[in-house]
Amino acid sequence: MNVLQFPVLSLIAYLPLLGVLLIFLIPKESKGGIRWTALAFTLAGFVASLWLPAHFDAATSDMQFVERFNWIPALGVTYFFGLDGVSIWLVMLTTFLSVIGVVCSWESITERLKEYYAFLLILETGMLGVFFSLDFFLFYIFWEVMLVPMYFLIGVWGSDRRLYSAIKFFLYTLFGSVIMLLGILAVYFYHGAQTEVYTFDVLRLMQVSYPSTPIFSLLGVPFSFQDLVWLSFFLSFAIKVPLFPFHTWLPDAHTDAPTAGSVILAGVLLKMGTYGFIRFNLPMFPESTKHFVPMIIILSIVSIIYGAMVCMVQPDMKRLIAYSSVSHMGFVMLGMFALNTQGVQGSILQMVNHGLSTGALFLIVGLIYDRRHTRLISELGGLSKQMPVYATLFAIIMLSSMGLPGLNGFIGEFLILLGAFKVNYAWAAFAVTGIILGAAYMLWLYQRTMFGALENPKNANLKDLSPREMSTLIPIVIMCFWIGLYPSPFLSRTEASVKNILTRVNKVQAVAAKPVLSRAEGPVLSPVEACAEPCRSGPIPTRPPVAALPVRESR
Repeated sequence: MNVLQFPVLSLIAYLPLLGVLLIFLIPKESKGGIRWTALAFTLAGFVASLWLPAHFDAATSDMQFVERFNWIPALGVTYFFGLDGVSIWLVMLTTFLSVIGVVCSWESITERLKEYYAFLLILETGMLGVFFSLDFFLFYIFWEVMLVPMYFLIGVWGSDRRLYSAIKFFLYTLFGSVIMLLGILAVYFYHGAQTEVYTFDVLRLMQVSYPSTPIFSLLGVPFSFQDLVWLSFFLSFAIKVPLFPFHTWLPDAHTDAPTAGSVILAGVLLKMGTYGFIRFNLPMFPESTKHFVPMIIILSIVSIIYGAMVCMVQPDMKRLIAYSSVSHMGFVMLGMFALNTQGVQGSILQMVNHGLSTGALFLIVGLIYDRRHTRLISELGGLSKQMPVYATLFAIIMLSSMGLPGLNGFIGEFLILLGAFKVNYAWAAFAVTGIILGAAYMLWLYQRTMFGALENPKNANLKDLSPREMSTLIPIVIMCFWIGLYPSPFLSRTEASVKNILTRVNKVQAVAAKPVLSRAEGPVLSPVEACAEPCRSGPIPTRPPVAALPVRESR
């Protein structure tokens, strides 16, 4: 049974849907009632999610708060919700930013309020369902449900080229989803053929070792069944991250989305791609994960440097921040595929850090856009004289995004670089250039908008932030300082789950790479083992069993 004695995960996931039903019962003329109802249900979801870290057992990698029953037995579909150290902070980030999204839309959205807030709440349910689901059928439903409200949020309430951006976002993501569906069906039927049990249960599917023997080669590169399935998941998740060169939908979607849409898109939706890699690709296909490490590392480093360099020439504030996400998410992928504890823990923490700092940067842009109806950097300048509170909060968030020590970005980037350096110092050396460029474009952006003479007469009468507007930024600033000064509560709850995933990847690797004996020198590690050695904390087992992610029903 659940430790809280009731289905807390379902409560958190479906509270927003209850809010949608009530919103549709409110007359459309009652705009205040619609806004307060949306706020009440997102706030209730956030308060309910606070139970999760409070009752989370950091000492185990077991799935906790488990809810499970047969849903469609004929197909092997179960309603299976669970939570571990990989997903807990992403869930907290989702409920937290959903409240911010409602509050920041209070005055900027004035038309079709019922539909707007309904889509915002449906989007929250879709995102939470992705992080909770441990059944592929259920996961895929939530993954697809999420696309619809975001499409309408961009296409109806967005700016200039909103329809183009919405369609581009939808088509990119849908294409990746269809390819991922083929991979899901492949593991479903393979598991059924091997065990005579057809199931979409993720944890049971991980108990099967998928064939890693090459079945064909392309341009001299061998591919196995496991490689092909890994690539089907990779394409979907890489588009969502987005990883270079699958990133081209992101700047358009961010630029034309309403402020709340940009906050949610940067804060949560991008993390679904990186979450998919660590939840599925790494533990389910360990041989292929090792096989494709060089490819991922190259794409990650290109994303880091390319995204940062493109930021330097952007005339639009929102587009600049959008490209910065490409660079920051490259860091997340680099740490994850270092395949050691420091790198993966840094990767998970950096997902949260990016959601906070970049989400806040989009709020910063949205606040000035509501006043000036422009995002062009050339139209601004000297705003610190007219808006000192705004300039102060902007400075803190900007420094957080740069990774200044004492703020959240530093902890994540430090762990990622440490993990990368332990495997290959060249990876860390290339990635550091992204940090330098990141400092350059963020400081230059701040200098051009906040400092200098207040020459544009349109900026002379701008009002500083109201209490409502400050309430959207101050909680994020507090979280940035908390993680930067005391990250232990966040790292401790991810450690057991990260080590469990890495144990599975590295044990399979130890079986695949047998030691070569030298009569003169004794045991000699194979090259693959030597690369994996920094990831291990103990001796290499000779023939370990393939580990599965455990489920403990009592949590």
